[in-house]
Amino acid sequence: MTQAEADSARRSRAARTVVVIPCYDEGARLPTARFRDFLLAHPDVAFVFVDDGSRDDTLAQLRSLERVAPERACVLALPANVGKAEAVRRGMLRALEGGADYAGYWDADLATPLSAVRDFVDLLDARPDLEIAIGSRVVLLGRRIERRTLRHYLGRVAATAIALTLGLRVYDTQCGAKLFRAGPATREIFRDSFVARWAFDVEILARLIQLRLAGGLSPAESVVCELPLSEWIDVAGTKVGALDYLRAAVDLFRIWRRYRV
Repeated sequence: MTQAEADSARRSRAARTVVVIPCYDEGARLPTARFRDFLLAHPDVAFVFVDDGSRDDTLAQLRSLERVAPERACVLALPANVGKAEAVRRGMLRALEGGADYAGYWDADLATPLSAVRDFVDLLDARPDLEIAIGSRVVLLGRRIERRTLRHYLGRVAATAIALTLGLRVYDTQCGAKLFRAGPATREIFRDSFVARWAFDVEILARLIQLRLAGGLSPAESVVCELPLSEWIDVAGTKVGALDYLRAAVDLFRIWRRYRV
């Protein structure tokens, strides 16, 4: 273990939950004040901010957050852009070093507010049989889910293809809010690089399915729970476009060919 890794493990040891925040050129829309306020108000949550080779001032902003609570915030600065999948994977490996109960990842724009972290923790606390809690953007009365119409319908088409690929009745794999129990299964899931660059969330579930089958354990759907979000706001400036759904389709084929789930 390097000195940086040892420092990271020491920082997050007191926190029950570690959240990875992947960032690439987020300087213009990174909600630093919201991160700062949450850090100061929630000593049981730590962050691993992963700068994925940003070309703007993202890294400088992340360093300023690190100084707010150095014992619970660390920055993993990657020298070159490796893509969100690999940035999340490296961040999760770092997060799993500190002995926390749970580790997960959240989109940097906070489309899912940080207040929802508590809901995920409560779910995993109440259900010790679960390995993964997945945020789900289900439009229900009394909940604030604001998603652009085109993205919503493209997302529903993608969700159907994903469910067929995995053989798993999952509503929303692509929401950028997920929390994992920090155990052997999660470490195995993130051990190796993903074959998918865009649809790595799907590959996470494919790996879990394989692990459960190989171990003669109950099906993956028995250890994954989708949590309907109370709030999700589509933030302006998102880098996800229609072309990315085509790239995700290619990823789905790669996942199917690799895992044959």
